[in-house]
Amino acid sequence: MNKQTVITDEGLRRLEKELEVLKTVKRKEIAERIKNALSFGDLSENSEYDEAKNEQAIIEGRISEIENQLKNVRVVDESELSTEIVHIGSRVRVKDLDTGEEETYQIVGSTEADPLEGKISNESPVGRELISRTKGDVIEVEVPDGLLKYEILEIMK
Repeated sequence: MNKQTVITDEGLRRLEKELEVLKTVKRKEIAERIKNALSFGDLSENSEYDEAKNEQAIIEGRISEIENQLKNVRVVDESELSTEIVHIGSRVRVKDLDTGEEETYQIVGSTEADPLEGKISNESPVGRELISRTKGDVIEVEVPDGLLKYEILEIMK
C-alpha cells in the first residue's frame, strides 16, 4: 500500500510538469543518445552506451515514482485553510526565542520540501511540531544543532 502524498496545488502542477518533460523531452533525448551510441559498434567497450542506458534507468525510475505519487495524491484545498491553526499549506511566521530572528515557513508535504525556499515538510522535526499549533504557541524542537525554541507569531494562507 502506497502512502498518500499530501501536496499543495502549486506542488501538483510542478510534479505534473516534471512528468511531462521526462516523458517527452528526456525520453526522446535518451533514445537518440542510445541510438547514436549503438552506431559506434562494439557495446562491450562503449561508455556512451552505458551512460545513456544508466540515465535511461534513472529517468524511468523517476517517471514511475512521480506516477505512483500522483495515484495517491491529496491536494490541499487552500481555500479551506484556517489562519487559526497550522496545517499543510499554511505559511507560519515564527520567532526564534534564542536569537530573536523571525522566519517564515510554508508547511508542505514531503515531496515538496525545499528548506532553501522556506518550504518545510510536515514530516520534518520543525514541521511536525508546528502542525495543529496556534498563534502564540511556543514549540521546542530537538535538531542536530541543539534545541530550537520558536514562538508562532502569525499563521497565513
